[in-house]
Amino acid sequence: MKPVHTITRRKSKKIFVGDVAIGGDAPIAVQSMTNTNTNDISATVAQIKELQNSGADLVRVSVPTMAAAEAFKIIKQKTSVPLIADIHFDYKIALKVAEYGADCLRINPGNIGREDRVREVVASALDHNIPIRIGVNAGSLEKDLQKKYTEPTPEAMVESAFRHIDILDRLSFDNYKISLKASEVFMTVFAYKQLATQIDNPLHLGITEAGSFRAGSVKSSVGLGLLLAEGIGDTIRVSLASNPVDEIKVGFDILKSLGLRQKGVNLIACPSCSRQKFDVIKVVNELEARLEDINEPIDAAVIGCVVNGPGEAKAVSVGLTGGEPNLMYINGLTHSKVSNESLVDTLEAQIRSQLKG
Repeated sequence: MKPVHTITRRKSKKIFVGDVAIGGDAPIAVQSMTNTNTNDISATVAQIKELQNSGADLVRVSVPTMAAAEAFKIIKQKTSVPLIADIHFDYKIALKVAEYGADCLRINPGNIGREDRVREVVASALDHNIPIRIGVNAGSLEKDLQKKYTEPTPEAMVESAFRHIDILDRLSFDNYKISLKASEVFMTVFAYKQLATQIDNPLHLGITEAGSFRAGSVKSSVGLGLLLAEGIGDTIRVSLASNPVDEIKVGFDILKSLGLRQKGVNLIACPSCSRQKFDVIKVVNELEARLEDINEPIDAAVIGCVVNGPGEAKAVSVGLTGGEPNLMYINGLTHSKVSNESLVDTLEAQIRSQLKG
């Protein structure tokens, strides 16, 4: 089905996190963050690999101590996806993980001390050719900004961002991306929209501390959707109190729904009603679970009756419409009759067959 609208993305400069391009004409990258204890090397490596297998382009790892920095060194050696080291306060940790191969440093220049310390971190980033992500969060604004604005606001967040930007500008360092995150949707959206018109560096989007899997997915979809629809955003993270793999799945679903990136099966399914000729919900859930390993983009439709079924089924690569009998469509043409007992097996086989060409 041909889209009726194509999003024109904001023009941003391109940087690289490892071998992943961010900004410019690069695809919007999807990232998550480990929630293991970084000092537990085996658990952290296992989670990073699970995230990578789920499609993560980038993974962020918290490095709160020097012991964690030493663990990060081994973690980096045991994984292949680009790793972003998340560091606060101690500039020496940033220097150490840069030496150990971090692909990006997530810091706030203003919270790691005197400018001579910031200068050392920037010099190290230059020496190792790695970017910095400035991460502004509504919950940790500078004390004087909290006093000036009395509460977090989009303007306060943008002012905080420019404080960090100005430090990097004075040091002639422009290999950076920026995030402006709040747990309140409109505060986040308005902050990003203000900053997007004033700089051309890549923007990393997220609604921070969005909540549980269900509520956080909805909040993130609304907030990120508002920005992405206007062409704003070069990387995204869906922050959920859930398995980090869920963040990757939801992130790709958001991008797929806006036509910004295609990965895996785009499964169109009806909500089902008394007209359904098979158990739509059961079929869709089982099919989705079976097809999680697919990364190539393909559209498929599972519709329970003949009201919308033929129209939807003809518009995708593989479509099924419930009826008497159920009918399978391949690339818009009627293909075969399918019994209720073999629906999932037949759909899976046809989808995999189409991907093989």
